[in-house]
Amino acid sequence: MSIDQVRAHLKKWHRENDILEFDVSSATVELAARALGVEPARIAKTLAIKNGESALLVVAAGDARVDNKKFKAEFGFKPKMLTPEETLQLTGHAVGGVCPFGLKNNIPVYLDVSLRRFTTIFPACGSSNSAIELTCAELDEYSQNQKWVDVCRDWQ
Repeated sequence: MSIDQVRAHLKKWHRENDILEFDVSSATVELAARALGVEPARIAKTLAIKNGESALLVVAAGDARVDNKKFKAEFGFKPKMLTPEETLQLTGHAVGGVCPFGLKNNIPVYLDVSLRRFTTIFPACGSSNSAIELTCAELDEYSQNQKWVDVCRDWQ
């Protein structure tokens, strides 16, 4: 089960017991914000983007949208989201629970600067009813972030 992979991953930092599990779905930004009682922007959504035969993950604030021009300038190709099947196959997480932890394959993770305006944010933890509260520094470390990028719009 995907949440168990995330628990094992977060155990390295003694954070496996800090995963929040809900009786309701947190599969979308809006549902996660409602389950947590926070503004949608504080939900750290993980976007799985096709990169040749593999993928890359961009974690961004819940109110941010990928800007095609900025993305192409940063990565050299136009962003295309993975299908739900590709997402599960490559990340080990189903859509609605995708996160940058406990990944099935070695997929590079990038954090978008849209997250930096918050003291804490809430990424999913491998299931459609889970999250964890992290600082940006913790997310940076736990996700093995490649680098901070500026590839989103509509959040400023």
